Amino acid sequence: MPLRYFLSIVLLLLLQLPALAQSTGVLSGTIRDRATQQLLPGVTVALEGTSLGTASDEQGRFRLTDIPTGSYNVRVSFVGYEPLLRANVVITSGNANIVSLQLAPAAQALGEVQVTASRAIRVATAETPLSVQRLNVEEIKSNPGGNFDISKVVQVLPGVGGGGTGGTAGFRNDIIIRGGAPNENVYYLDGIEVPVINHFQTQGSAGGPAGMLNVSFIEDVTLSTSAFEARYDNTLSSVLQFRQRDGNPDRIQGNVRLSGTEVAGTLEGPLAKNTTFLASVRRSYLQVLFKLIDLPIRPDYWDSQFKITTKLGPKTTLTALGLGALDHFEVAVPRKSTPENTYTIRNTPTIDQWNYTVGVSLRQLLERGYLNLALSRTQLSNQADFFEGGTAFQGDESRRVFQTRSGEVENKLRLDINRSLGKWQYAYGAVGQLISYDNRYFNRLRQAVLNPDGSVQQPAVNVRFQSDLQFARFGAFAQVTRPFLADDRLTVSAGLRADGNSFTEGGANLLRTLSPRVSASYALASRWNLNASIGRYYKIPPSTLLGFRDNAGQLVNKPNRYIGSTHYVAGLEFLPSASRRFTVEAFWKQYDHYPVNTRDGISLANLGGDFVALGNEAVTSTGRGRAFGGEFFFQQKLTRNLFAVTSYTLFRSEFTGLDGQYKPSAWDTRHLASVLLGRKFGRGWELGAKYRLAGGAPYTPFDDAASQQNYLTIGQGVLDYGRLNTLRLGTFQQLDLRLDKKINLRRLTFDLYVDVQNVLALKSPAAPSYTFQRTPDNADFVSTDGQPLRPDGSNAIPFLLDNNSGTVLPTIGFIVEF
Repeated sequence: MPLRYFLSIVLLLLLQLPALAQSTGVLSGTIRDRATQQLLPGVTVALEGTSLGTASDEQGRFRLTDIPTGSYNVRVSFVGYEPLLRANVVITSGNANIVSLQLAPAAQALGEVQVTASRAIRVATAETPLSVQRLNVEEIKSNPGGNFDISKVVQVLPGVGGGGTGGTAGFRNDIIIRGGAPNENVYYLDGIEVPVINHFQTQGSAGGPAGMLNVSFIEDVTLSTSAFEARYDNTLSSVLQFRQRDGNPDRIQGNVRLSGTEVAGTLEGPLAKNTTFLASVRRSYLQVLFKLIDLPIRPDYWDSQFKITTKLGPKTTLTALGLGALDHFEVAVPRKSTPENTYTIRNTPTIDQWNYTVGVSLRQLLERGYLNLALSRTQLSNQADFFEGGTAFQGDESRRVFQTRSGEVENKLRLDINRSLGKWQYAYGAVGQLISYDNRYFNRLRQAVLNPDGSVQQPAVNVRFQSDLQFARFGAFAQVTRPFLADDRLTVSAGLRADGNSFTEGGANLLRTLSPRVSASYALASRWNLNASIGRYYKIPPSTLLGFRDNAGQLVNKPNRYIGSTHYVAGLEFLPSASRRFTVEAFWKQYDHYPVNTRDGISLANLGGDFVALGNEAVTSTGRGRAFGGEFFFQQKLTRNLFAVTSYTLFRSEFTGLDGQYKPSAWDTRHLASVLLGRKFGRGWELGAKYRLAGGAPYTPFDDAASQQNYLTIGQGVLDYGRLNTLRLGTFQQLDLRLDKKINLRRLTFDLYVDVQNVLALKSPAAPSYTFQRTPDNADFVSTDGQPLRPDGSNAIPFLLDNNSGTVLPTIGFIVEF
């Protein structure tokens, strides 16, 4: 039976169910001091708008039972601490809702009840007082167009440009923040760095069409853009932290998700008295859906994830986690396709990847603080093949255009100690890594040009190398925070870190990467905060760059420096109520030692990235860059069954090449806007809408004469770098809708949903492709004189393929909680 008929029958049956007695659910969890991680007894937990409430026990645990199913705002309050509002907590009969809450000590200036209550929505910390946003699990799950993909959900936050370069914003997950490259961000899962969070990762960069992380595990997501603490290394733009919940300590529970794009299963529960687990596996059916709606791309993947938490003692917790993926990507010719488009599509690489991250972390509570020790390993394998004419000629080495067989391994040990002494809070720690990288690479830049008698007029030009390297990375940090002035109105936090490595020339000199930073927050009035931050940040070039060898086998990029960036940020925060938050910020980022390729003298920021790898070329650390602008953000947590997120960012992003001239970066879209609205109705119905807008991305036009002369030998057009990024694509816009219906039975919950991406079928602008006109049967190229094409293409008919497309992507599915 076709899936759509099956889902229709299920929906009709469920809608016809007679009214049942009110179903109930469970909310439980733990409450800790954010600064010391000590469990807090006696904390009041109340469900807003009801008489239901409880208090945490001597172990900091609480449990509320017999809660009527629905959505609630949970208020948490305790003397001496700022109140906490956890909005849109969904109670179902199928799964108990397990939460982990953290309270921040209250400043004396905020002692009045009405003032304190208004700060319940505040996300900022003393160390990161601005440029920080947070989304909870329900905002992630119900995000229209997100399709349970966290990387897509994050794109509604201010300063975040989704998608890649050249018009791929509609289906890529590259997170581009405030005009910075996708590889300028780092990702942490429960304190363990996870370099790969997307399927079909561009090696040396980030992103991909689909996220890997299981939303069922996530409790909240925090994005810090600029102003992040000194504890985080190797980042220039942002730190994205995913906090997972613990498994249900009381019983086994889980869920199954089935839709037209995937099938996924999650299971959790107790393993022993003090041990819980979470585990999941997912299989994609995107390749089937895309075939049905006649899209050429065919992404096919598996992923899995687990978390085990064990309390070794009253003050010691051990956590083990892991995630991994198997990916296969290829393209197929759609049913409706021109000969030129068919020819171009067939000349696309196939990609096979696998990756995993596993890690263990130990948290030990200390007097007035805690210690974190984390050990992790990440491995990525990337294989790509490209044969002229497509996969039909796979194995014919005479037609091979491209091949890569590369892998990366990172083994990382991280230690940080966090203490408080009176009004002082301080942290310090160190990190060490062992990096392995290998690559077997071939790229045919130009075919051999033959004379009529068969002799070689121009030899073939190929890039071929085999490389491997191993090196160590290391670093240390310290951070100190303290309130000042009367009533603690001013809070200042200062940090310092330095990083080095054993591979690059001068890389072991920690003075080269000494990176101070300071941030301050001043309470102007009861609901107004003025915040500012200045910080210096460093990132080592990716291993794909460091491991590149020239034809002589030399590691030519060894002299490259760490990429540096200095951020200046100032902003104003307004908290009119416990559920509303406004921020306005201005930012300026300056880059130095940015990689510039030596072949064309162009900054890698002006070129962007492709879908295979970034960095297989010789570069020099001579580029500079700047990104500056302002942004506005508004967030309303669930109030009267309505929640909303709105943001707008106006910015410029420019980088220099060897000529020293600032030119627009590949992600200089100038405008970023997003609106997310959610409305909860009665009887389990919920409707969501998300709108995204990005200004036109810059691109480089083709050199018509050079493209026509060289197309037959290189298989693509030649860009006119004399006009680098002088043209712009049209504005990207997309509207997504989502409709959910929850049905709660005695011990089961059914969630049926319809999610439609790009519901208005708006076209996603993309850069054109260069080719020659072909015959209707696609057997050969058309010529102006009826003769075979000359090697220089002088009798060809140039043709620019319009790559703008506007596909509506519907998803129908259901989730069963048990």
